[in-house]
Amino acid sequence: MIKKLLILVLVIGFVSCEKESKPEGFVIDGNIDSYFSGREIKLSRIARSGSYTVDSTIITNGKLQLKGKVDSPDLYYIFIDNHPGSLPLIIENERIEIDFHKDTIDASIVTGGKENEVFNVFQSFARPLKKQNAQLAETFKEARSKGDMETMQAVRKTFDSLVKINNDKSIENISKYNDAVTSAIILEDFLMAKVVTVSKANELYNTFTEDVKESRAAKEIKRVIDATLATEIGSVAPNFSAPNPDGEIISLQDIKGKVTIIDFWAAWCGPCRRENPNVVKVYNKYHDKGLEIIGVSLDGTKRQNNPKDAWVNAIASDSLNWHHVSNLNYFNDPVAKLYNINSIPATFILDENGKIIAKNLRGSALEQKISELLD
Repeated sequence: MIKKLLILVLVIGFVSCEKESKPEGFVIDGNIDSYFSGREIKLSRIARSGSYTVDSTIITNGKLQLKGKVDSPDLYYIFIDNHPGSLPLIIENERIEIDFHKDTIDASIVTGGKENEVFNVFQSFARPLKKQNAQLAETFKEARSKGDMETMQAVRKTFDSLVKINNDKSIENISKYNDAVTSAIILEDFLMAKVVTVSKANELYNTFTEDVKESRAAKEIKRVIDATLATEIGSVAPNFSAPNPDGEIISLQDIKGKVTIIDFWAAWCGPCRRENPNVVKVYNKYHDKGLEIIGVSLDGTKRQNNPKDAWVNAIASDSLNWHHVSNLNYFNDPVAKLYNINSIPATFILDENGKIIAKNLRGSALEQKISELLD
């Protein structure tokens, strides 16, 4: 938790590049201690949808250059082979210069482009907080080794105050720099981490300029807001269609019963598999009374050699004798995105009209709710 507070902190300066011709894409020129010559340096994008390297090169005589083109400004990271840490920066189609710090890569100086100028504003107030954060971590570690609960509680209280300062100032700057994609990037992170409510995120999103709303980050914010509002208790569950294990397209609309459970799970998900016997019990007890279940599998992680086999085998092994669908695309499954699923197991209970009447009930709570509806 302490490390997460200031993960984006770095020292960035800004100088005008008006005398330089604007590149078609981005060009990053870097200066670094010749000690690093011969090492590979990579520019990477790290995202929920997957991580990938945009460009890489070998450092030569303390110099390097990375190139590419982006559809819209976004957060990227630079990594140096056999060197700890990473350097976060905003990549836009501009000329960017980096003076690398030899010992601490995230203390490097990045200049160039409007977005990095704004990014620096977001990080500048966090630098002193980062130092306090590091001191708190050491104090907490020492207190824990001594069993000093009083000091540990005091550290947590101070940490919470730092978090609030950081969050409040960031939200203030999101509003102030509503014409910068960087603000959308920060808001996206806050929304996913539940630092802000969906209502607050929607309020801030609506202040963004039209250009910012066209960015990847802003579109993702809008998707999460819409999906969250559409799947609140009292809302009619969004309809969806997806293939079953035989390749047949199954629609939620076509299989709904007097009560319907939408169950997001996966063969690789331990908590899901441990909950399955309880769901089987409830299904066997209430299916004849009108209970239907549609399982939406989020199998398809790269760690699975054969996602479909894992999915089908788990269905058979756990005796899940109800409807099943999956696009075998992990959390990028369009149904998961439609319902804003960020963790599993996740369940939605619908009445006969398709209205969501409960969410994420497990164990005895699930059986009790179904009993209320069908007994």
